[in-house]
Amino acid sequence: MGKITKYIFITGGVVSSLGKGIASSSIGLLLKQRGLNVVLQKFDPYLNVDPGTMSPFQHGEVFVTDDGAETDLDLGHYERFIDRDLSQRSNVTAGQIYEAVINRERDGGYLGRTVQIVPHVTEEIKGRIRFAAENGENVDVVITEIGGTSGDIEGLPFLEAIRQFRLDVGRRNTLYVHLTLVPYIKAARELKTKPTQHSVKGMREIGIQPDILVCRTDRPLSQEIKSKIALFCNVEEKEVIEARDVDSIYQVPLQFHKQDLDDIIVEKLGIQCPPPDLVEWEKMVHKIYSMTESVDIAICGKYVHLVDAYKSIIESFIHAGVENDVHVNIKWVDTEKVEAEGPEAHLEGMHGVLVPGGFGDRGIEGKISAIRYARENGIPFLGICLGLQCAVIEFARAMCGLEAGSSEFEDDVPHPVIDLMIEQRNRSKMGGTMRLGAYPCVLKKDSLARRLYGVAEISERHRHRWEVNNDYRERLEENGLVISGLSPDGNLVEMIELPSHPYFVASQFHPELKSRPQRAHPLFKGLVAAAKRFRRGACGERNASTAARQDV
Repeated sequence: MGKITKYIFITGGVVSSLGKGIASSSIGLLLKQRGLNVVLQKFDPYLNVDPGTMSPFQHGEVFVTDDGAETDLDLGHYERFIDRDLSQRSNVTAGQIYEAVINRERDGGYLGRTVQIVPHVTEEIKGRIRFAAENGENVDVVITEIGGTSGDIEGLPFLEAIRQFRLDVGRRNTLYVHLTLVPYIKAARELKTKPTQHSVKGMREIGIQPDILVCRTDRPLSQEIKSKIALFCNVEEKEVIEARDVDSIYQVPLQFHKQDLDDIIVEKLGIQCPPPDLVEWEKMVHKIYSMTESVDIAICGKYVHLVDAYKSIIESFIHAGVENDVHVNIKWVDTEKVEAEGPEAHLEGMHGVLVPGGFGDRGIEGKISAIRYARENGIPFLGICLGLQCAVIEFARAMCGLEAGSSEFEDDVPHPVIDLMIEQRNRSKMGGTMRLGAYPCVLKKDSLARRLYGVAEISERHRHRWEVNNDYRERLEENGLVISGLSPDGNLVEMIELPSHPYFVASQFHPELKSRPQRAHPLFKGLVAAAKRFRRGACGERNASTAARQDV
C-alpha cells in the first residue's frame, strides 16, 4: 500500500478579502518546512473559464504558470511561500468544471442520464482535487482553497464536493480550516464573535464542521473570546487561531507557528514529521522590519488605483529590497496623468522607474514619456512586456528619427516597430490564445542581462500577443539599442538594454512571476541595486551643493 495523501480545505466566511490565500500559503510553508511534499490548489467559483479575459479591476493580477495557465493571483502567493512551480492543476474554476461536464454530456459520456449538480458536477470537482495529487510524485498534503465566501450560491457545489470528499477518503485524511472575521465595534468597545458563530453555523448546515478556526482580527483575542468561540463553534480552544493584522504577509506563518497551528494540523491528520525549520524565514522577516535605508521607485501604469493588478511586482520589490538591504517605497503613477501633466511632475526625485505590462492604448503616451524621462536623466529603469514595447517605441522615435508606434494601438502607424506576432494574426478567440507560459531565452555575451543572471540561457514566463518587429531590429541596433535576449531560434526579441545608461533594461517576459522571498529575481535585484546607487549619488550631489552654498 502506497503513502496516503492528506487533504486540507480552506474556506472563508463573514466577508471576502480576509486573506485565505495568505493563510493557505502560510500553512503550506509550515508543512513544507517540516519536510512534507505540499501542493496548493485554488477553486474559483466564477463561471469564467480562467481570469485571462477579465479586467484587472475585476480580478487583479493574472498569474501565469510555466505550463501557460492563466490563474488567480493567489497562485503567486502559493509559489512564493512554498518555493515551488505550480501548474494548471492548481487553479480550477466553475467555468472549467461546467465546461468539462457539458462536453462529456455532449459526447454521450453520461449514457443518457440526467446531468445534475450532484453527483456529476461534484464528482468532477472531486476529480480535480485528486488530480492535484497525481503529478508523478508522492504528494503528502494537498491544500485546497475554496474561493469566495461561504453562503455564496456559486460556491455551494464546491462546498458539497469537499463535504463528500471526507466520506471518500476518511476523516483522518481530511481537515477543514475555516477563516472568519472577529470585528471590533468601536461604539461598544467590544470584539464580536457572533459573525464567526453564524458563519460556522452556515457551514454546519451544509454538513461541514470546521476542525480549526482562523480568526482575522485587528487586535489580540483574549482567552475569554477564544473560549466563547470554541464553545459555540464546537472546537477546542487551542483550535481557535488568532490571525491578527501584520505589516508583512511573510510574518503570518511565524504568527501561526507560535500558536502551534502546524502541530495541531499534523496531529489531527496523523502525520509523523519533525518540527519546521524556520530559521532562514525568521531572518528574512527580521530584515524586512529592520532595514533603515530606502529607495523610491515609481511604477507607471494604468491600473494603479487597484494595486492587486501588480501584486507580483510589489512582492518582487520586497524580495529585491531584502537582498539589497534597502526598503523599497513604491510611488504609484497614473500614466494618463503623466500624459496630461508631463513626467517631471510625477518622476522628479525618483530613484528608479518601472513600466509594467498591460493591454490597450490608454495611458500609452504617458508610459513612453516616463521612459524618455528615465533614459534622459539616467534614472534606473525596468520595462516589463508592454514596458519593453514602449521602450522600443521611445527609442525608435528619439534615437532613430522614426514616427514609430505599435499596431496594437494604430492600424496605420507609419513605422510599426511593435507588431502582432505572426501566429496571432488569425486568432478569433481571446481566451488562452496568447503566447503563454515558460519559454527559453538566450542571453547576449558580455551584456548586462548575462551578468545579472550569471548564465547563458534562461527560462521565463510570457503573456503577450505583440512583439518587436524584426524589420526594424538592424536600425535599432545601429543607433545603440542592444538586443540582449533572443529566443533560441533568434526570431523573437526577449530583452533589450542601453549600455550607456546606468541601468536601462526591459524584458518581453514577466520576471515578477518567478521572484521568491529568499531568491529575488535578478532583474528586480539589479534595479533596486541601481536605484540604491542612484540615490546615494543624488544625496552626494545635494550634500556637495549644500556645502558649497555654506562656504559662500
